[in-house]
Parts: sequence; structure tokens; C-alpha cells
Amino acid sequence: QVQLTQSGGGLVQTGGSLRLSCAASGRSFNPYGMGWFRQAPGKEREFVAGINGDGTNAYYADSVAGRFTISRDVAENTVYLQMIRLKPEDTAIYYCAAVNPWSSTPERTRLMDVYEYDYWGQGTQVTVSS
Repeated sequence: QVQLTQSGGGLVQTGGSLRLSCAASGRSFNPYGMGWFRQAPGKEREFVAGINGDGTNAYYADSVAGRFTISRDVAENTVYLQMIRLKPEDTAIYYCAAVNPWSSTPERTRLMDVYEYDYWGQGTQVTVSS
């Protein structure tokens, strides 16, 4: 089992910045790719960013590329999502998640597919005011 505890988020004005954190506990964190997803009211949960187990590869949704950065601190068992130049359309509940490291699905596809993830954080609200 992997437990994921999120922190960060809140209310920010358009153009502002926020950083989300996701601390992992339980099983060894290292093999797990990690992802951030978000869900706005009335919409499906969507991929935001993903990073592989050793942090060498990161992937982003087109809507956030160039504004969001995912990173991980292996020693601290924590993954981060740094968000800059926030827009009202970024408003959503954000979830971190850990993906099955033993899946045979190619890495990029695995990290971007919500159904590949086994463990989820509790979610944190991000609200961007216009």
C-alpha cells in the first residue's frame, strides 16, 4: 500500500502561482511513477502532469505545458506540482496519484492514463479568480 497526503492549493488571482505537494508513505516510493490530475465541476478527471520513477522523464497536458512543472524528491518521498501563470480555467480539485510500476504499458501512455493509477491522494482545491 502507498498512502498519499496532499498539501498546498488555495485561492489565487489570475497570473499567480501555487505549489502542490504530495507526500508518500507505506511501500517503497521509488519505483512508482507519479501523476497529477484535476477535476472541475461537471467534468471528468483529466491528466495534468506525470513523472517516472527516477524523475528523468516528465509529461504534461497541452493546456499546462510551459506553466506547470512536476518534480519529485526521492529522499523526501514527495512529488510537487509548481504552477505559474495560473488561469481561471485551472480551477479544479487536484489529485496526486501513484501509477502501477509493473504495468507493461509504455511509460508515456501509462503516466497519462487515469486508469493506470492505483493510489490517490485526498485532493486539494485550487481556485483561480479572474
